[in-house]
Amino acid sequence: MLRLLLCVAALSRLTAADPVSLPAEVDISTCRIPYFGKLYDKLYVGSSGGKLSVCFTGPYSPGTKNDCLLATYNGVTKVSWKIETVTIDAGSDYHTSLEQLTGSSPCHVVLNLQDSNDHVSTVQFHQQTSEYLRTNRFLTASCFQIQIHLRPFDDQAAVQVKLTESFTLSSLAVDVQVDGDRLQQWSFTQKQFAYYKDMSGCRHSGVFYERSAVGCDSKARVVTCNASAALSISSCGPGGRCQGNGQCVLDAICTVSGSDVIDISGNIGSVLDRCAYTLISDTGFKLLAVFQERRRKDVNFLDHVILHLDEKDVNIQLGPGGGAQVDDSALSLNSSTQLIHGVELSKDHTGVTAKMTLSKYNASIFFDGNTAQIHMTGAGPAPLQGSCVNSSKLSEAKLSEYSSDSCERQYSEPADSQINCTTMAEHCNLLNEAPFTSCHDHIDPNPFITACTNMLCKYPAVDGLQCQFLVAYARACSTYSSNMPEGWKSKASCSPPQGFCQDTVCSAHEFCGEDVCGQPRCLCRANFASKYRSMGVFGEPTVCRRNSASVSLAGCLLAEKGIDYSTLHLNDKTCRGQMDEKTHMVNFGFNSNKDCGTIVLAENQKIIYKNTIRTDINASSGVVSHHGSVQMDISCFYIQPEVQNINFKIKGGKAMQQILSGSWNYTLSLKMCADLACTQPLDFSKGVQMDETIYIHVETDGLDGNLISLVTDSCYATDEQSGGDGLKYDLVKDGCGNPQDSTVKVVGNGKGTGTIVSFQMFQFKGSDSGVFLNCKMKLCLKNNPSCVPKCQRGRRRKRSVRPEY
Repeated sequence: MLRLLLCVAALSRLTAADPVSLPAEVDISTCRIPYFGKLYDKLYVGSSGGKLSVCFTGPYSPGTKNDCLLATYNGVTKVSWKIETVTIDAGSDYHTSLEQLTGSSPCHVVLNLQDSNDHVSTVQFHQQTSEYLRTNRFLTASCFQIQIHLRPFDDQAAVQVKLTESFTLSSLAVDVQVDGDRLQQWSFTQKQFAYYKDMSGCRHSGVFYERSAVGCDSKARVVTCNASAALSISSCGPGGRCQGNGQCVLDAICTVSGSDVIDISGNIGSVLDRCAYTLISDTGFKLLAVFQERRRKDVNFLDHVILHLDEKDVNIQLGPGGGAQVDDSALSLNSSTQLIHGVELSKDHTGVTAKMTLSKYNASIFFDGNTAQIHMTGAGPAPLQGSCVNSSKLSEAKLSEYSSDSCERQYSEPADSQINCTTMAEHCNLLNEAPFTSCHDHIDPNPFITACTNMLCKYPAVDGLQCQFLVAYARACSTYSSNMPEGWKSKASCSPPQGFCQDTVCSAHEFCGEDVCGQPRCLCRANFASKYRSMGVFGEPTVCRRNSASVSLAGCLLAEKGIDYSTLHLNDKTCRGQMDEKTHMVNFGFNSNKDCGTIVLAENQKIIYKNTIRTDINASSGVVSHHGSVQMDISCFYIQPEVQNINFKIKGGKAMQQILSGSWNYTLSLKMCADLACTQPLDFSKGVQMDETIYIHVETDGLDGNLISLVTDSCYATDEQSGGDGLKYDLVKDGCGNPQDSTVKVVGNGKGTGTIVSFQMFQFKGSDSGVFLNCKMKLCLKNNPSCVPKCQRGRRRKRSVRPEY
């Protein structure tokens, strides 16, 4: 009876509520308790299935991620509790027992666990027994099975556990669970003895860290839980990543795709022109990116990357289509590694990889024709510079020596009305959905989403562009995780990654894209093609040179119209276009030795050579391509020299004039000689004797002698250089020598590309200004019978000596 009275007195003193049956929920919001790094304001006390539990997250349930103190004991059925604001400082029993504790504790939560036999319905004997209780306090707990005191110490926490005489077992083992996993086990054996246990630690992103522990979180940051259980998260800086032991190493990736640079910190910068930029700069090494336009003049894309090695002054270029070259020499790469100037080069079906070891880190550069990804690893931070380190300073990374003079010019074009920006943004935001979510802890998807949306809202989703940024993100993820996201390709309607336009090498004015049939083909860059498209032509005007004509068509312009250049030919089908391997220009031509079915016409004071570029027609279907037959006329012409007279003073010696004929040029010259074969040019320094025979050789250079002849139509002499109203004497008229002057002879007129006119020297009577000769010529087709003048063979007289001569 005395024991029961004492228990009633103890209950009235130690509890703030009557005992309640288990399970019970306890509000501790006025004295919140940190349990191994997580702060709680409720307790859940239960006893079922042979398990006694004090949990923090919720009622105990096997297999759940709960924070609990769990014991195998079924002797408790009720709990009473109270919260007291009682401050203890350093030097307390808690601090003495747990040396790692620091600071003070402002309150505690007391739990009294008891069975159904340890309670009385009245508290009337409290005053009568007060003196006894003061001298025998350890007996006041004898009516409880277990007594628990929970105390917070700033970020730390401790628990005091006491087994009373009423506890029926010889010992108690308590499993300490954090997120459902057993962290440790406490063992209590002595009754009426206060045990002190530490409940300190840190939590971060669902991971528990013990005091004085250093580790890495899922975002490769350093996680520190110090001796006082204070948590701190720190970054390893630009390009740094935390390893398992909490050490920072260089492990950085930079992605360049489209016109955007995503630097090693996840920041994004956009390139607005077609210049070269430094991505990475280190002692003796530079990595450059060169940008060019494609289908639109106002949107630029990464075109190729250059590894510049200072010591050897060597440029290793990784280009589209899996191409690579050292300076100007092309390389043939495959899956086997080739060591070129200390750089390991290889190629597979996805792209080209270059690996090299630098002063403080290793670098791996991958390029698939659209995207370049640079992965740098090292034991510690490296002094990196360039736009891959800080993409906000792109203007400082521009390199003029690797850029064209006009690279900084920016263009504007009307927006593409067929682009639905909302749809494109939704497509790019697939990176925020599964299965890409498995990568989010390793690589932030937001800069990739931004780059993707910026591009697809202003440029059509062609040439694999719709999948380009998703592929880049997945590959960046694979750099840090062995678990590649799976299943996204079908969700995004993307084919398996493969080097874009693999092994398709284009010229400088081309890029590799999809033609009208969806096949990879070299297409024209917008700036190159704009002048041709505006005129509706496929290339440059016809080039006419010395009895030959040629025309160059842009292979990329033909390709974008679905025209196969190999089906094109001139009038003669054996005369087909030849594509230049470097420029991809398709060249056609004809000359005097191979006319390729050229038609020669005389019209409008011109001699015109005309041919036509046309396509083969399928004999069975009559169809050449889906664009139908192609016909492009090319022509060159000689202009008649009827207006340009050749004037010379006989005392001068030689006359020559170049006839600029518009398309074809030829030279017309007159030489004076002392003999028919012109082996002795006249020596005017000694003068010319009267009645001395003069031979005028009228010659041309640059005419097609197989088809064209030169006709000397007329020649006459005057005593004035201008030929005005002075004295005049005809030597040749209508292609024939003056019938009144037997000394005038015309040789070969209209039969070839030259004529000889001979006459005896004379002088105008009463004039000492000299004799000036004027000749007029014309071009004639040889198949025209009227080209050769028909001269009368009648008797001619010796030149009469009239007063004016």
